[in-house]
Amino acid sequence: MRILSSLLGVCLLLGSSSAEKKSSEQRFNEFHQLSNSSPSLQLKETSYKSLTSSPRDYSAIVLLTALDARFGCQLCREFQPEWDILAKSWLKGDKAGESRLLFGSLDFEKGRDVFASLGLQTAPVVLLFPPTQGPHAAPSPEPIRYDFTTGAAGAENIHAWLSRHMAGRPTPPVKRPVNYMRWAAGITGFLGAGTALATASPYILPIIRNRNIWASISLVSVLLFTSGHMFNHIRKVPYIAGDGKGGISYFAGGFQNQFGLETQIIAAIYGLLSFCAITLAVKVPRMTDAKTQQVTVLIWGVVLFLMYSFLLSVFRFKNAGYPFSLPPFM
Repeated sequence: MRILSSLLGVCLLLGSSSAEKKSSEQRFNEFHQLSNSSPSLQLKETSYKSLTSSPRDYSAIVLLTALDARFGCQLCREFQPEWDILAKSWLKGDKAGESRLLFGSLDFEKGRDVFASLGLQTAPVVLLFPPTQGPHAAPSPEPIRYDFTTGAAGAENIHAWLSRHMAGRPTPPVKRPVNYMRWAAGITGFLGAGTALATASPYILPIIRNRNIWASISLVSVLLFTSGHMFNHIRKVPYIAGDGKGGISYFAGGFQNQFGLETQIIAAIYGLLSFCAITLAVKVPRMTDAKTQQVTVLIWGVVLFLMYSFLLSVFRFKNAGYPFSLPPFM
């Protein structure tokens, strides 16, 4: 029994010494072969130390996470699918391992001592271990940490950060899997909308083709924009302002200033003037009763004259040098 135990001890010592003597190339080949079944290697403390040990002629990027619900790490659970997409995309685009990069994940449950040795108090943490030898060897063997506070923790963000630190090496792009549910929902919605439009077209088309509706929309749009609606949105002007005497100023002095209410008043004046002109040009000539026609012309002519007089007075208020005016608003 003593002889057997001695032989077993010698075999274990030889096995451990041979494991310790594995070259960087051997370790990379072993881990790369394992990554074919799992793009992001599920590490334990021993495999983490083996993967990140020096010397190494490859790079290793490791996600230190805490997925168990007991730790309440919401960001860990949200980031895990993005990490898996990045690892799968990289392996799919670099099956031969030309980039010399390995992905790994170490959960807090399986690597408490590693978290403690690194002094980590939060998760997730992404560490990039650059090569310590070879053409892409880094000056320092210390890992480079990704800062999750710089922006959204998506696969594209990690890929951009990783690409900056792997200049001169292949960096396969991120390829997200096809979202069949979104495509199915989009196609179903499109077909449903098409069916609804085809069914409602006998009722909708007469409205769309109605010239009076389009004329009204065009007229309202013209009145809004000619009265200064866009100016208000660009300049963020006040709606009204005080006149300094306890009252309200409806119009701002100067052509480069205006109030929100002023725009609405001017639009209403333009609208009334337009309505007067349209009535006198279109409606009045169609009247068959001469007396009614004369009264209508008189009424709308007076309204047109008064509104235009008021509009000229507004121009004179905006700019005292404006030369034109009409009674009664002089």
